[in-house]
Amino acid sequence: MSTSHEKNRSAIIISASSDIGTAIAQRWSARGWTVFGTYRTGSQAVEKLRSSGIRLIPCDLSDSASIGRVCSELSMLCRQWDILAMCPGALDPIGAFIQCSFDEWEDSVRINFTGQMHIVHELLPSRRVNSVFGPCVLFFAGGGTNNAPVNYSAYIVSKIALIKMCELLDAEISDTRFVIIGTGWVTTRIHEATLRAEARAGPHNQITINKLASNECIPMETVLDCCDWAVNAPRELVSGRNFSVAFDMWGTKELEKKLAQEADMYKLRRHGNDWLAKNGLHPWRG
Repeated sequence: MSTSHEKNRSAIIISASSDIGTAIAQRWSARGWTVFGTYRTGSQAVEKLRSSGIRLIPCDLSDSASIGRVCSELSMLCRQWDILAMCPGALDPIGAFIQCSFDEWEDSVRINFTGQMHIVHELLPSRRVNSVFGPCVLFFAGGGTNNAPVNYSAYIVSKIALIKMCELLDAEISDTRFVIIGTGWVTTRIHEATLRAEARAGPHNQITINKLASNECIPMETVLDCCDWAVNAPRELVSGRNFSVAFDMWGTKELEKKLAQEADMYKLRRHGNDWLAKNGLHPWRG
């Protein structure tokens, strides 16, 4: 899904050592893009990315000082970026909110939400604004937006916050696209936390075992294709929205036509707002 205006792009991938981050880095680097990234701990995947010419910097998203150092270094290494991909994700702590250590719960929110927003805040001034569609900040959503899975509150509330931040940032910053993608079930290491948690994960432990053993998981290539579509689409179609790899008809003219017509589509909205609303109005509308 490469296009002509993609040449000479620069991308920063936060948590390039994650499975999705690594796959994105490899795809974009293979196209000749200049790619930078971060990692938390060293691994064979990190060394493989380094050997392919990707500059990687250690970063602990739970540590504000570490984030500050990384952002300063990235700003010097990459004077202007076209795409900032935020790939971190941690399910821990798994368990009922009242039974979790609050310090661990708060650390999870830092990794999954506030730490990511800290990086976006620091790196936005380095975005390249004179490209075809403008720069793109790409986030990743998780489950729990439309229901209430138990025992994953820190992760879920953080992902929902990211969804809303995309809409808020889109409303505030007109020269940049903010997109969030829900990958669905992909065979990645993030599920190891659920498998380790066993009983603390409740029914999700067996659900995860069954899902990973099935042929129902989303192929990584499909996730990457959706990312490519999002970062190459016009602002009015994708910015401020949450897309599902598994369920949305992304990449089709039918969906793009609908998105152009419906400004509220694929955004966080309360269901049933019009039912018995006073005077037919709602105070938060408009």
